[in-house]
Amino acid sequence: MWFYLVTLVGLYHLLRWYRERQVVSHLQDKYVFITGCDSGFGNLLARQLDRRGMRVLAACLTEKGAEELRNKTSDRLETVILDVTKTESIVAATQWVKERVGDRGLWGLVNNAGVLQPFAYIEWYRPEDYMPIFQV
Repeated sequence: MWFYLVTLVGLYHLLRWYRERQVVSHLQDKYVFITGCDSGFGNLLARQLDRRGMRVLAACLTEKGAEELRNKTSDRLETVILDVTKTESIVAATQWVKERVGDRGLWGLVNNAGVLQPFAYIEWYRPEDYMPIFQV
């Protein structure tokens, strides 16, 4: 009984060790598109991936957010203004990404754009309060 338990635990740790040793090669050739990079998680992720050498295409809602992000990162990171509630903005950002990436394609996509609603009981919300969430 103990032999089987020790064997299973040993196999688990061996598999875990093997998976942790795997690395992605040629990070400098990989493109990642991240939405919602003005602040928060998107901003932090864009800066971290840029530090690791990846080519980051960051979508920000405001020009101020895009400028602040460009000032904190290298030339590998490029920004675009994107409002995910407007179809014209999405089409323009899609075309912008296609121009940058070309035939290589995107290696990753992080759809982080969203809106923050005030916290309250669900029963207190009106249908209009949900509309910004559904538009995103």
